[in-house]
Amino acid sequence: MKLFIMIFFSSKQVSVDSNVILPDPPDGKIHERTFVLRDDPTAFFIHTKSGAVCFREGTDMTASASHRRLLQHRRKISPKDEAINADKKVLQCPCREGWHGPHCGIPTIVYHSNLPSKSKATPRKVPRRVINAININHEFDLLHARFHELGDIVDVFLVCESNFTAYGDSRPLLFRQLILNGTFDYIKHKILYVFLDHFPDGGHADGWIADDYLRTYLTKNGMSRLEGFKADDVFVINDADEIPARGGILFLKLYDGWSEPVGIHMRKSLYGFYWRQFGTLDVLSACTAAMLFKVYRGDGIYLRRRSYYSMSGFREYENSTGRILVPWAIGSPIHYAGWHCSWCFKPEGIYYKLISAQNGDFPRWGDYSEKRKISYIKALIRTGGWFDGSAPDYPPSDPKEHMYAPKYLLDNYEKYRYLLENPYATEKH
Repeated sequence: MKLFIMIFFSSKQVSVDSNVILPDPPDGKIHERTFVLRDDPTAFFIHTKSGAVCFREGTDMTASASHRRLLQHRRKISPKDEAINADKKVLQCPCREGWHGPHCGIPTIVYHSNLPSKSKATPRKVPRRVINAININHEFDLLHARFHELGDIVDVFLVCESNFTAYGDSRPLLFRQLILNGTFDYIKHKILYVFLDHFPDGGHADGWIADDYLRTYLTKNGMSRLEGFKADDVFVINDADEIPARGGILFLKLYDGWSEPVGIHMRKSLYGFYWRQFGTLDVLSACTAAMLFKVYRGDGIYLRRRSYYSMSGFREYENSTGRILVPWAIGSPIHYAGWHCSWCFKPEGIYYKLISAQNGDFPRWGDYSEKRKISYIKALIRTGGWFDGSAPDYPPSDPKEHMYAPKYLLDNYEKYRYLLENPYATEKH
């Protein structure tokens, strides 16, 4: 297999000869390792002298004692909190902006969600472990953003890479190389590398077979190499360009009382966060490990679909929980709970995405030579247009707006400027 591919990243160019076999580290092959899940020892909640149990991050610990007593006895309770505060003896914690509930542990994106039972949610004594599964191609800047957004609350990232593109062509194992050269050392201890070394039968003729199989293999191989997971641990599966906001996943980790499956309302953007699209992308993304295996047959592709209620194990699983399972979504159409940044690369990265795309989502723009020209791609980025010649209307967008982009990207603005400001906006037509 002879292939030389050149990929351009945000700040540097990486060349990889896919015929080279990268050496494994001394402690063994990274795609055969197992991962032991352990309980998170972080003290997320604290007990105040007055007897309240407060979420440390969401509680204003500088509030005076008199202020706390005032909150305990005279705080005006909103209708959304009324049920959980029906007991007058419940002590109220002084919440910071963006946090709600008597324990100050309900983030705004859950508080304004359609979760019917949010007023009855209660803190767990032991946090759930969170498993985040992702397929990766060359979305490495967005992967950094994900790891920094979720790294302190996700217990393990299952990251799948293949030596085949979704189209079936050979590709180098770029992510594997970046793990071994130290690029991801800050989060490597939480990564379980999944290597897909084959292309599925029928994937060339029907690209949707290849697309679905990526998630199937990711889930089955990754979960089979986890040790010690519990039935109520949280499984979250995303595409590489879907980044959940930290607060929503933290709620799933720390609270009981939510239903499943769980969707996420994500802010939609194209080419960069500057071209914000109307509405949100609501993708079913999370469930417990129990539901993953008893309903979805241990296959993440079934979770992504909305046919859970018709699957053979759903009613039996629902009965075993003793409650009616109602799907809900973190966030709302006006409260973003994450980011979906589609085709968010430099022009060379978009070119690679075009030629790597699966053979099923027609028209396959990578089949048209004029669409692969870098000059044409730059023009699309400049105008926000699409490959079919359309030029959608975008709402105003500003980097200072709430939930514009993941915090890590904004904190490193110069490095990721190409994702945060239109790099070709000043060019003449």
